[in-house]
Amino acid sequence: MGKFKRVPTPYVIERLEDGRAIRIQWEEQGHVATYRGRDLRLACGCAACVEEGSGDPILDPSAVPDDVRALAVRLVGQYAVHFAWSDGHSTGIYPYERLLEICPCEACVTERAIEGE
Repeated sequence: MGKFKRVPTPYVIERLEDGRAIRIQWEEQGHVATYRGRDLRLACGCAACVEEGSGDPILDPSAVPDDVRALAVRLVGQYAVHFAWSDGHSTGIYPYERLLEICPCEACVTERAIEGE
């Protein structure tokens, strides 16, 4: 996670489009990222979605509806966000560091592409 010296915390988390998208503003003056709900749902790292030993995905992407929505959002301590999803899934937590690793904003996507070269 190159551009952050420490893991920022969300300043504002908003459900958009009835939960089909989530916007996170990192820090009071920080950057803003809008995540598609389905992309977040597919990124769940819980034991029901990812094989614990290997880290391989268990979740079949075809089982997640295109219009999956975050019905509820809550903070977990000072390190993660929990989502309750419209497909019934609600066991995963999303550490801030992981959310930043998959940040879909243009600056983060560009940085990951440069780091991957």
